[in-house]
Amino acid sequence: MSHVGVPRGTVRKRRSLALLTTGVLTIPVLAGCSSGSEETSRGVPQDIAPAARQAVSDGSTVNWAVDALPATFNAFQADADSATTRITGALLPALFPMDASGQPKLNPDYLESAKIIEREPKQVVLYKLNQQAVWSDGREIGAPDFVAQWRALRGKDSAFWTARNSGYERIEKIERGADDLQVRVTFSKPYADWRSLFSPLYPKEITGSPDAFNDGARTTLKNTAGPFVLRSVSKAKGTVTLARNPRWWGDKAKLDTLVFRAVAAGDRTRALADGTVDVADIDASTADRIALARRDRGNNGQPLAHGPGSETTPAGALRSWALAHGSDEEAAEIAQAAREKNRKAVVAYTAEQKALRDFAVRKSLEPAYTQLALNGESGPLADDRVRRAVARALDREELARTVLGPLGLPAKPLGSHLALAGQPGYKDGSGALGDQNTKEAQALLADAGWTRGGAVQPPKDTKAGSEAEKKGAKGDAPGTEEDAEKEAAEGTKDDKEAKNEKAENEKKAGQGGEEEKAGKKAEQDGEGSTAEGSTVEGKKADRVSEDSAASRDEGLYIVGEDNKPGAHAPARAASTGASAVHVLAPARTAAAQSAALLRQAGALGEDGAVAAQDKQPGGAAGAYAPVGTAAPAPAAAKGQLGKDGKALTLRFVLPSGPGSQSLRSVGDKIAAMLEKIGIGTEIIKVPDESYFKDHVASGAYDLALYSWPATAYPATDGRPIYAKPEPATDGSLLVEQNYTRVGTDHIDQLFDQAAAELDEKAARELIKQADARIWAAAGSIPLFQRPQLVAVDKKLANVGAFGFAAPRYQDIGFKNRQAAGSPADRKK
Repeated sequence: MSHVGVPRGTVRKRRSLALLTTGVLTIPVLAGCSSGSEETSRGVPQDIAPAARQAVSDGSTVNWAVDALPATFNAFQADADSATTRITGALLPALFPMDASGQPKLNPDYLESAKIIEREPKQVVLYKLNQQAVWSDGREIGAPDFVAQWRALRGKDSAFWTARNSGYERIEKIERGADDLQVRVTFSKPYADWRSLFSPLYPKEITGSPDAFNDGARTTLKNTAGPFVLRSVSKAKGTVTLARNPRWWGDKAKLDTLVFRAVAAGDRTRALADGTVDVADIDASTADRIALARRDRGNNGQPLAHGPGSETTPAGALRSWALAHGSDEEAAEIAQAAREKNRKAVVAYTAEQKALRDFAVRKSLEPAYTQLALNGESGPLADDRVRRAVARALDREELARTVLGPLGLPAKPLGSHLALAGQPGYKDGSGALGDQNTKEAQALLADAGWTRGGAVQPPKDTKAGSEAEKKGAKGDAPGTEEDAEKEAAEGTKDDKEAKNEKAENEKKAGQGGEEEKAGKKAEQDGEGSTAEGSTVEGKKADRVSEDSAASRDEGLYIVGEDNKPGAHAPARAASTGASAVHVLAPARTAAAQSAALLRQAGALGEDGAVAAQDKQPGGAAGAYAPVGTAAPAPAAAKGQLGKDGKALTLRFVLPSGPGSQSLRSVGDKIAAMLEKIGIGTEIIKVPDESYFKDHVASGAYDLALYSWPATAYPATDGRPIYAKPEPATDGSLLVEQNYTRVGTDHIDQLFDQAAAELDEKAARELIKQADARIWAAAGSIPLFQRPQLVAVDKKLANVGAFGFAAPRYQDIGFKNRQAAGSPADRKK
């Protein structure tokens, strides 16, 4: 299942370039960033229920869920996606697929050998092809296929609509070797990541002409060379069907057919239960459903303790029955309909749970990591000190535990941008930035000029008698006192509406929409489903988060500027050591904050009584404020930093879809961590489909969470992600995949050196140095490797959570009966 915030396609694809205008950021000189000995790291193993081929039966069909039908079968086009990668992996040659440790490994199905045979004067690689390797039309795989792909992807012919040319532009020529099975590739300049080339390899019929490359390969692949061939594509059914390749020379595919079926993330539980799919990437909620189903296997037909109606108490059930059989015919009719709806929901849920018992959840870590991106284009984050402060405020271990802990996966924060734990060359480079340290983060902000009270101070260049000063004389409140009263009234109205909405949701959670008219008894019935209740609770949580964010932007005005009783509070606060600066407080939260803040300021005694000096007409300052005023802000708000009259607030863009709840949870925790050091956040939730393209890629954010896939070729794949934006002819900057807009010449140089370094050990050292520089620039903060949860029919073998490794499609199949191990089968 694809995840929100993941750029489409693989890392090496160059996506559409975004334009921006900005200055170049400098990173301070690093001390002690040279790489030491390689750090030993252990990744999480794959979970695929491995079985020997003889233990897997021949024949049958497997249905595999994908998010959508692939937009193209051409993996080198900009709109290629995860479905493209998944399907072409079963159809086309991959010369060096990744193994379980994230290293490229020679594929003997296509190559007998491939190695550098000359380094001077130029690098030459000799490929020796498998003698049996042929395309599905019977033609041998050979040098003409390599030549055609090189010419299509090297970037010299604009007629080919290609999304990347990394590595291909370094090739000088390709020739036939000593025979037709040898391909000799000469490079114009050294290229360490030569193994990344020609995977997947397309036949010359596709790469030989722009028309075939641009359009022909989008909808079909007539000539392939994998264990399967493409049989059909049905847009109506949402399926891509593969059949066993009769010309395949390797291990024969165990399955007759392999069907990739488009199933939306929210529909996968139902699709698994009704047998539509056998394999599907799932989220944590579906994994929980499967775990409960297997746990309940021996309940002997007893009602389930979860699902619809499970939270109904005996008293609630009795009230519901009484209402349904009462004398009020209208109320009884509504209640009976709701009870019937709930009964059907229970039956359907129970049937689904019974079907889900036949599935297992395979768990590992996905070869991708989630990062916090800090947009350094403009605003406060253009200052590297502010970016480093944000980074050092984060408790990355806590964030990793939030996502991985509940799944039983190792919750260790990631220490590298360019390798994942378990890959060769992985080393924790976060020390170049520093560990979480609140005091250090605050010191960095202070050094950058962000101070407490800076939000209400006029800019330093404000002249006496200016309009800004005149405004300040009237108070920093947004509008007049009349406006403040209006805003406070609106806040009260919003609170009432929120309470009404809360009551409405509780009704729906307890009895269902149809029983609302049945009266208060129906409200307490409790016949609603757990699923519905969970939805309501999720909405409540989202609403609370939204209200919290909204409260930062509305109803802000100053307490004590109205010359009414209690206006002397700020002076007294100054005498007690509290800040004398008038604090802006959200009107919506004023009442709840009043007592707590007065106690902190010494206005209330330990027992909550008003101090003697505050017993005056109108009460303690701020405690019983006139209409249109608000109590002092909470401690966190009082600590908000500012500069030149502007508060330090960052736009935090997050996806709003139901599948992004864990991402939003991480975002909320990050916002709370930043609040502790005086940085405010404005959380902006946007639709999943527009999250990346319209916000991250376009630069319309300050903070964002998104992911990058792992790679075995960091010098090639990492450079466009972290390269310094280059000036365009119109004065703007070109962004490749560096959506943080943060980069340095030194980082680019290290990538270039690593890409040209043919000594593998030396290249890894250069990559580690580049990673340390990326950490120090603080444009991207790796948080954790993403979880990988896959629901699989428990009778299937060699499929599940693959981790780094590419699937071996020819080995996937159902375990034969003897492999199942039942006594009856053994006798047979």
